[in-house]
Amino acid sequence: MEFKSILLDDKAIKRTLKRVAHEIIEKNKGVKDVVLVGIQRRGVPIAKRIAKLIEEFEEEQVQVSSVDITLYRDDLTELSEQAVLNNENIDLCVKDKKIILVDDVLYTGRTARAAMEAIIHQGRPANIQLAVLVDRGHRELPIRADYVGKNVPTSKKEIICVQVKEIDDEDSVVIYEV
Repeated sequence: MEFKSILLDDKAIKRTLKRVAHEIIEKNKGVKDVVLVGIQRRGVPIAKRIAKLIEEFEEEQVQVSSVDITLYRDDLTELSEQAVLNNENIDLCVKDKKIILVDDVLYTGRTARAAMEAIIHQGRPANIQLAVLVDRGHRELPIRADYVGKNVPTSKKEIICVQVKEIDDEDSVVIYEV
């Protein structure tokens, strides 16, 4: 892989997540019945950060949960033809809640679709919204994010690498060429 550029550094990620948190509050007219569900792996710490920011802005806690969708990483290597749900036991009631799925990168849409299926399997939410740090295009399914940190048009020969302090000891979004 050949390094191309840094798309977001730690300060840019902080600014981006603040904006996304504000957009979530505005679109939902507050945070009543809002639940953030991070998609494992990096979507979880991103969801927790957004929840912390919302709490700072609204002085109200937002529930955070996670869903573990193992997908053939279609941006890295093909391991399987379908998304595999490893843990659909979302540890909260989704009935009549405004669920906001949180992920690091939106690419083909397969991971988001599998996460939506897992949520719907738990109950009927009022709605499901999608927040992503980076939307790189190349959708294979009719899925779009409601909240996008950064739109990055990419070629299929490029890889977006998101690093978060909680997992990788640093915050950055970098693009590589294969």
